[in-house]
Amino acid sequence: MDFGLGPWFSNRAWQFLSQCAWPGEQGRRGVKWFDRVIRNWRIRKALPHLDKAKRVLDVGCGDGTLMRRLAGDDFIGVGIDPRLAKPQDVPGVQFVRGNFPDDLPACESFEVIAMLAVIEHVPEGAKPAWAVACHRLLGIGGRVVLTVPSPRVDAILAVLRFFRLADGMALEEHHGFNPGEVTPLFESAGFRLATHKTFQLGLNNLFVFTKND
Repeated sequence: MDFGLGPWFSNRAWQFLSQCAWPGEQGRRGVKWFDRVIRNWRIRKALPHLDKAKRVLDVGCGDGTLMRRLAGDDFIGVGIDPRLAKPQDVPGVQFVRGNFPDDLPACESFEVIAMLAVIEHVPEGAKPAWAVACHRLLGIGGRVVLTVPSPRVDAILAVLRFFRLADGMALEEHHGFNPGEVTPLFESAGFRLATHKTFQLGLNNLFVFTKND
């Protein structure tokens, strides 16, 4: 099938999709499989910046997978998501079905705030308030760990939709966000960039920001 996207896209798209098939996952079809693989890939990239923290806020927590990975002795977490399907049972973690930051319950400051594949879904006018809220909710030296896809992903999503691999992924809500806007957004809210890496064949970005003293 020719999507009119050129040879670069064709090569990258199929490399991307082939790397999504983990051992034991090959041959499975459907959005649940693809969502799970891509989500776990993001989490693997973010975990080195999260796994030593004892107080974590997960914005856009989904089904609580990240919190289950982090939970342990003395761990305290909060996960918030307007689409939280059902209450999760993870020791030391409170899950909230609601919108960040307005529906977040009163709580002590966090060491890390995670926003994996979230900020691109936030309406443009609300992004500065989100960054400011992160600064307010973090303690001294606190970090924001987030992932943002490349705009080139939108082309791959056209293929995923065609093969019905992307049904229900809310891909239409990306608001045309450019990863180049991430650093100015958080620097203006009182953060400094600590890490920026690309992954998934350059189609995704990992950012880590540290709160200025």
